[in-house]
Amino acid sequence: MKKPLRKLDFDKILNILHEYDTESIYEKVNKIPDSRELYNNISAYIAPKSFKNRAVLGIDIYRYGMYKHLEQTLIPALFKIFFDKTINLCLNSNQYVFQKYTKKGIEKSFISTGDGGYLILETPLHAMFFAINFEVVVRSYNSFHLFPRLRKIIGSISLRYAITYDTLFHFNDNFYGSAIINNARILAKDNLNRCLMDESTFNWFLINIDGIENLQVYTIYDIANVYDFQNYDSKFINEGENEIIPQKKTRYDGIINSDILKVGQIESKEMYLNIYNLHLQVSLKIRSDAAKENMRLITISLGNLNTSGI
Repeated sequence: MKKPLRKLDFDKILNILHEYDTESIYEKVNKIPDSRELYNNISAYIAPKSFKNRAVLGIDIYRYGMYKHLEQTLIPALFKIFFDKTINLCLNSNQYVFQKYTKKGIEKSFISTGDGGYLILETPLHAMFFAINFEVVVRSYNSFHLFPRLRKIIGSISLRYAITYDTLFHFNDNFYGSAIINNARILAKDNLNRCLMDESTFNWFLINIDGIENLQVYTIYDIANVYDFQNYDSKFINEGENEIIPQKKTRYDGIINSDILKVGQIESKEMYLNIYNLHLQVSLKIRSDAAKENMRLITISLGNLNTSGI
């Protein structure tokens, strides 16, 4: 497991401010003070270079505001159902990749927005797997396999996704940092319910598996050779369930197609981010929670092939 995120303590920051700054000053003549001593001490405590990279998966329900009032009220509960079922799929059907996670741990790493949110995960591969499983659950709902009467009331759900890989830190029981900021800006720019990623995510796959296109030919043994998975327990390869990337590659299960295209740039904090459009086709066996023997093979698309600009 990677080193934990940098955790900042509010009381320590406040103590530095009290020592090297003045909380309030209301003199008749105002002047700009010398802040070098404060800057040096607060920089030493925060230590920005110690911040670690994490993957952020942004999920947003497309055109949430266009649903009627009753449907809008029900959607946060529906999203929670999707989220819980996705966690179960990750933990039970992708055991090698998610072996270091628990249901509670994933829930604590999620920042909800009601109609979506931001999930903090270890690597871009974890984020992609979660997005695939989430899309499988949504497809089950849209095709009237999951709460079909509720589906009839609310209607179909479309989602847009974004995956970013950048620095994060932990403060006051919440997450902050460039990975979340960039993710939110990518989602806000997209109006074509795609799965978009930043260049850091693209480069992570390029460096570790020679490009996202290789996902359609990789087995779980290949994933075990990725640097970030070197300390993972290999027993979950042979003994566990690994449906998205199985032990043996066929054209009938797991990732069967993977495409990635650069679609443009967005400006973030006076810098330009290169944005890539991801399209995956994945075939997975879906089982009923109530009757495990009931199973259907479903092929879903994560993202789409629309490469219009952003």
